[in-house]
Amino acid sequence: MEFNDIIGNAEVKDYLIKSIKQKNILHSYLFLGTEGIGKLLIAKEFARKILCMQDNDLSCNCKSCVCFKSNNHPDFYCINEEGQNIKIDTIRELTEKIIEKPIISSKKVYIINDCDKMTKEAQNCLLKTLEEPPEFIVIILISSNENAILNTIKSRCMTVKFRNIENEELKKYAIINLGYNDISENLLKAFDGSIGKAIKLKDNRERYNYIDILISDLNKKNIIDILNNAKMIFDKENIYDVLDYIIICLYSKASENNKYIDCIQYVNECANRIRCNSNFDMSIDNLLFEMWEELNENSNRC
Repeated sequence: MEFNDIIGNAEVKDYLIKSIKQKNILHSYLFLGTEGIGKLLIAKEFARKILCMQDNDLSCNCKSCVCFKSNNHPDFYCINEEGQNIKIDTIRELTEKIIEKPIISSKKVYIINDCDKMTKEAQNCLLKTLEEPPEFIVIILISSNENAILNTIKSRCMTVKFRNIENEELKKYAIINLGYNDISENLLKAFDGSIGKAIKLKDNRERYNYIDILISDLNKKNIIDILNNAKMIFDKENIYDVLDYIIICLYSKASENNKYIDCIQYVNECANRIRCNSNFDMSIDNLLFEMWEELNENSNRC
């Protein structure tokens, strides 16, 4: 996938292209940004261009590009592509391979995806390689959680910060490529500038549309109706996404009544109760009752 086919972060792509043209490739990079905004895609295309033996164009048929596009390049390794935890044994194996010279290209490129999932022992194991990398090595670390990375690791990498994708650009992409046909402002906010989140939410559009209606009904219907019609939010697997979306809906209603803002504390308390293994159904029922009571306080007193 050519850089032009990856939406967003034009400045990052320009910087990486310039680095290649000027032959100013560093030994270690740290790509930072929200999950699902294309960091791994850009890292892979950067790797292909680094390894390319000719003109770096996607249509290039040099031996390196042919091997890369067939996922069979001996000088390219992507660690943790599926986002699992990374243990010290994985990094030890990586550091043993790193010292081996390239087979096809003049360089070797290693990508460590979700590098914040490395244990501290694994990060410390990688540190020596970052301090004294072979001249032919390029290591690209990718993370959505900078705080989980040791400062000693960060200090030895060129940090490249990615921005969230602009809403209009993301909306256009979601309609053309993901099959969305109607995207509300609340749903667009839930995407949070991330294609990954747009993909994740696609199959639950009905649920999120329902949440919009539920929040609008809180000050229109009695609590029994609210509880009876709220079953779609009882989703254990995605409950934190559901609660985040409820907060977005509450913010969008704040212009009508400041009490919607006050309801956000109940959502946060509900999330904390669930994290502490409180009864799930009771936690959701309690949340709905607290929000309803907050928004209908005056009528309750009459």
